[in-house]
Amino acid sequence: MDAVRVALLREVLAGTEWLGATRRFAGTLRTSAVAHGGGLLLVGTREYEPWHLAAHLVDEAAWSGTPELAPTLVRHDARASDPAHLAVGLGRLAAARRGETLLVVAPGSDGPESGPGPGAPLLERVYDARRAGATVLVLGTGEGELTEISHERLIVPRGAELDLDTVQHLVSAAAGENPLPSRRGRRRLRDRLSRLADALTAPPPPRW
Repeated sequence: MDAVRVALLREVLAGTEWLGATRRFAGTLRTSAVAHGGGLLLVGTREYEPWHLAAHLVDEAAWSGTPELAPTLVRHDARASDPAHLAVGLGRLAAARRGETLLVVAPGSDGPESGPGPGAPLLERVYDARRAGATVLVLGTGEGELTEISHERLIVPRGAELDLDTVQHLVSAAAGENPLPSRRGRRRLRDRLSRLADALTAPPPPRW
C-alpha cells in the first residue's frame, strides 16, 4: 500500500478511532526506537511472520531519514544457511538489552477460540526481553499474557472495520512521518503526497 492509498484510507477512516489509535501506537514505536538510537526487533508467531510490516518499515526508514525504524526481523525457524537478514532466530530476543524495542505482531489471542496464539517459547523470550529492559509493543487481535506484559498495545478485535494487515500499513506509514509541533508538519506530509501524486500522473519524458 503506497502513500496515496494510505492517504485515501485515512480519509475514509476520518472520525473513527483508528486514526488516533494507529498514530499513537506508531508514535510510541518511533519515539522508543529513535530515542535509543535504534535496536528495533520485529517478531511474529510461528504461524505468522510479519514480512510486509518489516518491508514497509524499511521503506519508511529510508523515506523519512530515520534509520532507527529499520527493524531486525526475528524468525522462529531461522537457519544459519539463510541470508543474513533472514537468519535471526528467537535467541536474539534473549539477548535483547535496555534501550532496544521489541514489536510483536500476534494474530490470535492466547485463547483457543481465536486461533493460534504466541506460544510458550515466544512468551518466554518476550518476558526475557522485558526483564532485560527492552520496550515491548504488541500489535494483535486479542488480549492475553502477551498483551499483559507489553508496555504499549494496539488490539484489532475480530469483526472490526479493519483487519490486522491494514492496521499494520497505517502504523508503518504513521511511524515514518516527521512529527512537528506546528502546522508545518502537516503541510510537509501533504507536500510529500502531492509530489508523489504528481510523479505518478506525470507524462513520460520524451525519448531522443
